[in-house]
Amino acid sequence: MRFTFSPRVRRWLFVPPVLLGIAFIVWLMLHTRQPERIASRELARVLRVIDAPQVDVVPRVLGYGTAAPAQVWRAVAEVEGRVIEVHPELNSGAFLKEGDVVLKIDPREFELTASQLEAEIAEVQAQLAELDTQEENDRASMVIEEAALKLTQTDLDRVRGAAERGAASPVEVRDRERTYLAQKQKVQALQNALSLVPRQRTTLEASLAVKKARLEQAQLDVQKTIVQTPFDCRLGEVHIEEGQFLKAGEALFDADGVAVMEVDAQVSIDRARALLHDSPSRELGGVPDMERLREIFDIAATVRLHVGDLTAEWDARFARIREHIDPVTRTIGVVVAVDRPYEQVIPGQRPPLLKGMFCEVELRGDPLSGRIVVPRAALHDGHVYVVDPENRLRRRAVSVLFSQSDFICLEGGLEPGDKVVVSDPRPAIEGMLVKPLADDELRSALIAQATARTGAR
Repeated sequence: MRFTFSPRVRRWLFVPPVLLGIAFIVWLMLHTRQPERIASRELARVLRVIDAPQVDVVPRVLGYGTAAPAQVWRAVAEVEGRVIEVHPELNSGAFLKEGDVVLKIDPREFELTASQLEAEIAEVQAQLAELDTQEENDRASMVIEEAALKLTQTDLDRVRGAAERGAASPVEVRDRERTYLAQKQKVQALQNALSLVPRQRTTLEASLAVKKARLEQAQLDVQKTIVQTPFDCRLGEVHIEEGQFLKAGEALFDADGVAVMEVDAQVSIDRARALLHDSPSRELGGVPDMERLREIFDIAATVRLHVGDLTAEWDARFARIREHIDPVTRTIGVVVAVDRPYEQVIPGQRPPLLKGMFCEVELRGDPLSGRIVVPRAALHDGHVYVVDPENRLRRRAVSVLFSQSDFICLEGGLEPGDKVVVSDPRPAIEGMLVKPLADDELRSALIAQATARTGAR
């Protein structure tokens, strides 16, 4: 069945839907809750913080250098001759003990020279003995001849007196005078001979001294034909072989001492200053000797070798400071020594410290007790940001003693336990509200670095 509406009714059909819509809107207005007004509040910014630790700081600095033996023997031939014997291990890289005979040079020529000089010395000594005997004989003869001279003088005086009285002829006087002069000549000859004895003895003694010196030189040359190692060493390049004729001054081989290895580490002057934090109390007192210098610096050292995934370490001692500053890098050389490196070898873990190895050297000074340390990134133009008890951001001026690795050692400006902001606070607004987030891992790493429980950089 189909319903139809008249035109008059169709004109009012839209009224019921409109009334229903109005009624629905009124119902919503009566039953819908109004939005609540929320008062605006300050937002807190999340920042990482640490409690400023107070620790005993160990000043440390790293340097790098090449290992080299403290003792180097460059053997040269001191005499010429043919090599008649060499050590069976005379090869590059071989180890020799102190006093080992490395080679022998034919000594016969020097031994013959020494024998000849010994004979010449014996001859001069015999001449000196003969001269002593001759002098003794001449002095004995002098006593006799002087006595005879007195007798001839007495006889001459007697004859002259008799001649004056006419009891002796002039011929007798001349005969007595002739006898007197002959005897006086004998005495004079003996006096001349005795006066020459000191000069003759001086000449013979000088000749004897020269021959003894030449004999000593010849004996030294004989000793120099045997070449022995002055200390425990390891051979470098070898330039000789058995049967070779050597000239004086010719290079034989190089040998490196094995007792001590040194590393000349180049260290930044700024960083090295932290090792001498109390240097004003350690006056040099003039030009120091090496022991005084070592006492002043009192630096502990460790030598490290990094090869791939292997890291080997050796305890070292401060030896000396180099005499100049590198003009290019502006670094100074600090020489440290490793004693008995070959005795510390652990196969697969610690190789021998060899010449030419590029090593890292860590230098450590005396600990500084009770110092505040903060991460290097927490310092901003001489200030650090801290969080006050009301969780407000504050800017605090600090005094820096020195910087090391990833931390700063402070001289003043903070108290132990102050909450130091370690994340970037930008934009940093003084007094802004902060929600601190403790970074315990960073604090532990900071303490480990400052107290030398982890590696420096």
